[in-house]
Amino acid sequence: MSREIASHRLEGVAKGRAREAWDGLAEIIRPMPAVLPLSPRQERGLLLSLAGVQFTHILDFMVMMPLGPLFIDLFRISDAQFGWLVSAYTLAAGACGLLMAPYVDRFERKRLLLVAYAGFTLATLACAVAPSYAVLMLARVAAGAFGGVIGAMTQTLVGDLIPFERRGRAMGLIMASFSLSTVAGVPASLWLANRWGWHMPFLAIGGLSLALWLLAARFVPSFRVPVAQGGALSAWAQLRAGLVEPNHWRAFALSMCVVGAGMGIIPYITVFSTANIGITNEQLPLIYLAGGVATFFTSRLWGALSDNFGKVRVLRGLILASTLPLIILTHLGPTPLWLYLVVTTAFFVFVSGRMVPTMALITGAAQPHLRGTFMTLQGCMQSVGMGVAAMVGGLLIGRDAQGLLTGYGWSGWLALLLSGLAFWLAGRVHLASAAGAAPAKGPKGQKLPASDHD
Repeated sequence: MSREIASHRLEGVAKGRAREAWDGLAEIIRPMPAVLPLSPRQERGLLLSLAGVQFTHILDFMVMMPLGPLFIDLFRISDAQFGWLVSAYTLAAGACGLLMAPYVDRFERKRLLLVAYAGFTLATLACAVAPSYAVLMLARVAAGAFGGVIGAMTQTLVGDLIPFERRGRAMGLIMASFSLSTVAGVPASLWLANRWGWHMPFLAIGGLSLALWLLAARFVPSFRVPVAQGGALSAWAQLRAGLVEPNHWRAFALSMCVVGAGMGIIPYITVFSTANIGITNEQLPLIYLAGGVATFFTSRLWGALSDNFGKVRVLRGLILASTLPLIILTHLGPTPLWLYLVVTTAFFVFVSGRMVPTMALITGAAQPHLRGTFMTLQGCMQSVGMGVAAMVGGLLIGRDAQGLLTGYGWSGWLALLLSGLAFWLAGRVHLASAAGAAPAKGPKGQKLPASDHD
């Protein structure tokens, strides 16, 4: 009898502690309304949390590229099949964004971010235990689907909570997570893969995501979407409103051109480096380390310059500066390591740097009550652009009898064409007013370009 009583007491204590733990977690997750404007401390906590979330999301995508030679040998797949493995992530993100777009503004921002991030974490862990190419492909599709929502919510929260005049710096900090993923994440992942196998990078990303999920739950404030004049729209009316606005399509096209110009080249840098340049697998981390260190500092510089001199002006300057390293990289032959690092570092600094003013500009293109829908659609279009560019890049390249990569130069010329289109589109994206009114007008009633609002 005494054992039964003790057992019941222990069971009661365990249930009580479990309930306390659950209540504590619920207290962390419970939405805390954002009081605008945020204090400097709140703004810093928000941006660091979002940067951490974005870091794992980007790293999960980036880590596939340097692992390319390992997957090609392990699963005995072609370069084009590896390109599909990269594209699956972004295409799934685009498809999920399209499905979620009519509903995203109906959910409280923080809760949607946390649910999507939890799904992303589980999908990343599933990648770590994938036994075959087909299963890994399915896991990458799931990770991409949740990752697309994460990316859209991160950018939407910046647009919702950070004033436009400081948004360039905010985007610079968020985009610094891209650099940090290249500086620390990719080399560390390669080291883990070389030491313990390709499963370990995904296990590490999944474990880090669990910790960052708790950080985001604590520091990201809740935010209810402003209601449009005339009341809330139905789901399909919300989607239609996001799709019929011509200014949105100019922003979509700009985003697709900017990311497409890079994604036709970036996934195949490691394959090109080992096959054509003569870089060894042990030297590959140096490419990402040098490029990541440089872009970690320059991404915040581009953000500050965007706020001070105008998003369009800085974006166009970066597009022009990126053309030379872009063409040189894709046409190189055997090159000394130090010189190759100069070229690849310049490529990463300018090509990835273009995203800072681009995203700062795009977040202001939609009215507040449509921003979640717009940014989700933008993420969808961006993911499609990345996926299609990576797929086309894979189709353009091949191997000659000596095993050298061929057709990489055509990827460079295609990227140059897309960069020219982005240069032209940059001045044609207009800003919606913060109050949700019509975009500002010039003296003759025309919409002012974004640079005139800066």
